[in-house]
Amino acid sequence: MKISQKKSLLLLAFSSILIFFIVYIIGIAIFEPKSYNFLVKMTTQSTKASDDIVLVVIDDKSLHQLGRWPWKRTRYGEIFDYIANYTQAKQIGYDAIIVAPDLENPESDKDFFNQIGKIDKLSAGVGFANTPFKNIDEKFYEKLLFEKNNIQIDDKRSKKYKKESNYKSFSTFQKEYLIKIKNLGSVNTNMDNDGYIRKVDQIINYKGKLYPSLGLLMYSKHTGIKNFVLTDKYLLAKNNEYSLKMPITNKYGIAYSNIYFYKTDDNLYSHQKISASDVIKSLEAIKKGEKPILDSDIFKDKIVFVGANANAQALQDIKRTPISDTFSGVDIQATNLDNIINNEFYRNTSDVYNILNVALVFIIAFTLVCTLPIPIAIMSCACLMFMYLIFAFFMYSNKIAINLILPEIFILFAIGCAYLYRYLVEDRKKEKIQSAMSKYLSRDVMKNVVDNIDSVKLGGKRANVTVLFADIRGFTSISERLSAEEVTKILNEYFTAIVPIIEKHNGILNKFMGDAVLAVFGEPIENNHHALDAVICADSMLKKVKQLQEKWIDEGKPKIEIGIGISTGEAFVGNIGSEERLEYTVIGDTVNTASRIENYNKVYRTKFLISQETFEQVQKYVDVIKIREVSIRGKAKKINIYEVLRLLNV
Repeated sequence: MKISQKKSLLLLAFSSILIFFIVYIIGIAIFEPKSYNFLVKMTTQSTKASDDIVLVVIDDKSLHQLGRWPWKRTRYGEIFDYIANYTQAKQIGYDAIIVAPDLENPESDKDFFNQIGKIDKLSAGVGFANTPFKNIDEKFYEKLLFEKNNIQIDDKRSKKYKKESNYKSFSTFQKEYLIKIKNLGSVNTNMDNDGYIRKVDQIINYKGKLYPSLGLLMYSKHTGIKNFVLTDKYLLAKNNEYSLKMPITNKYGIAYSNIYFYKTDDNLYSHQKISASDVIKSLEAIKKGEKPILDSDIFKDKIVFVGANANAQALQDIKRTPISDTFSGVDIQATNLDNIINNEFYRNTSDVYNILNVALVFIIAFTLVCTLPIPIAIMSCACLMFMYLIFAFFMYSNKIAINLILPEIFILFAIGCAYLYRYLVEDRKKEKIQSAMSKYLSRDVMKNVVDNIDSVKLGGKRANVTVLFADIRGFTSISERLSAEEVTKILNEYFTAIVPIIEKHNGILNKFMGDAVLAVFGEPIENNHHALDAVICADSMLKKVKQLQEKWIDEGKPKIEIGIGISTGEAFVGNIGSEERLEYTVIGDTVNTASRIENYNKVYRTKFLISQETFEQVQKYVDVIKIREVSIRGKAKKINIYEVLRLLNV
C-alpha cells in the first residue's frame, strides 16, 4: 500500500472516530428524546391504566357549577370529607401545595387544616426547590417534614451516588397545615431540556436525609411496606404480598425513574377522572337526605388523587409528556403510583450499552458494504435499518428504552465510511474512472476517458471537425417578458429535446452558453462524414423546435425560434483547465466561424446557415441558396455562406 494511502486511511479512521462522538453527543441531546416520545406513544397505546386509581379534579365544570376561583378552603374540605367519610376509598393523594393563607376567610383555613389533620389515609405533596428559605424557621420545618416521611430507606449505594441534591428548600406551607397533615411526599418531576416530563424524582437526598415521592409514600401505605433498600441501580422492597424492583438512575443526589405512561383517549387523563363538583354536590345531597350524584362504590377500595386542572389562574396543571403535550399534572402522580404498584417501569440502557450498540450496527453495515456488491450491500443495509426499527419497537414493548435514531444514523455513516474505504483501498481504479468521468458532460467523452484512463491530462490534438452553433432568437426580449422560473422551464424543455438529437447524430454536446448550444462532430467520435452528421442534426433540431412551438403556443408561451450556424475545419480538441478540473472542449477559428455564421441568420432572416467548407462536403445531400460572401471578424478573407433549404437523398 502506498504511503499516501496509509495516511488517507489514518485520516479516515481519525475523522470517523471524531465524527462518531460528535454525532453521538448531538444525537443523544436532540434526536433521541424525540424518538423516545415516538416509541413510548406507539408502544403504550394498548396499555390501560389501573382501574384501582381514580382522579378527582377541580376542572372547568367545577368552576362553572360552584363559582369562580379562588374557592374557600372549606370547599377542599368538602371533597376530602366525602372521600374520607362517605366512601370506602383506601387512600387519598393530594397533588397540591398550600402556601398562601386565605386572608379573606382565615376561619376557612383553620377549619380545613383541622379537618385534614383527622384523615390518616391522606398524603399530600411537597415540592423541593433550588432557592433558599426566606423568613421561616428552617429547622422547625425540616423537623416536621422528616417526621411526615413515614418510611425507612436503607441506602446501599456506592459512595459516588451518596451526594446531596442541589435542593436548598421545600414548600413553605402554612405552618398550621404542615403541623396537621399526616404524610408528605415529593411531587417533583424531572423536566428534560426540551420541556418534556419523562421522569419522576423517586428519592431526594435533601440535607443528608432521603425523602420519597408522593407515589412511593402512598405505595408504602398501600402495601404496609415500611423498609426499602436503595442500590446503585434499583429500589427494592418486599413483603408476603407485594414486591418492588424499581429501576432507578442516580444523578445529582436524586434517584429517579422513567415514567411508564398509559393509554389516554383525550390527551389529558389516562386514569378515570371525576369532576370535583360532582363530589361536592354528592356530599351536599347526602347531608340533605337526597340521592347523591355519585355512587360511592366508584371509590370503593380505590386510591384517589385530588388535584386541579382548569382554565383559571393557578389551577391549570398541564404537562408536556411523550404521549401528550396536554397531560394532566395530577395524572402524572397517579401514573407514578400505578407504575410502582404494578412494577411497570421503563429501564434505561447504560451509556456503555448505547455506545456498543451503535458500534455494533456500524461494524455490521461497514462490513456489508465492504464485502458485498454495491446493490446487495445497499439492500442489506436497508434491511438492517428496518430490522433495528423492529428491534427498537420490541424493546420498548418490553419496557426497555434503547436509542433508535443514533443506530440508524450510524448505519448511514458506516455506508459512507465503507465507500471511502473502498475508494482508498479496493476500488482505486474505479474511483479514478468515476472522478475523470465527472469532469465531462458527454457520455461519449466519458467513454473515451474510460478507455484511456491513464492518459487523462491537460492537452489534446488538432483535428478536422464540424462545429454546430445554435442560438435562440430574441431571447433577451423573451426573458424580459417572463419570470426567471418560466424562462428556466422553457430552456430546460428545449435543451432536453435537442441534446438527444445531437447525441443521436454522433455529436458531442460541448457546452451550454446561456440560451446557446455548442456541439462538435468528428471528435472524439471519429468519422469521415461529420459535416453531414452536423447538417442532418441541425435539420432535426429545427423540426423538433417546430413541434415545440405548437406545444408552447397551446400553453400560452411565446413562440421561440432558433438560428443555427455550422462550420467545418481544423480545430484544437482536448482538455483545458487545471490538474484538478478539466474540461473537454474545442478551440479555434472553426468555432468562431460557426458562431459568426449563426449571427448572420439575424441579418438575412434565415434559420440555417453553413460555411463554404461545410457545403463542399455535403453539397450532394442538401438543397441550398448561396447568400453571398461575408466578412468574418478575425478573418482576412471573406467567405461564402449558404442557407440550407432542405435535405436531399438522406
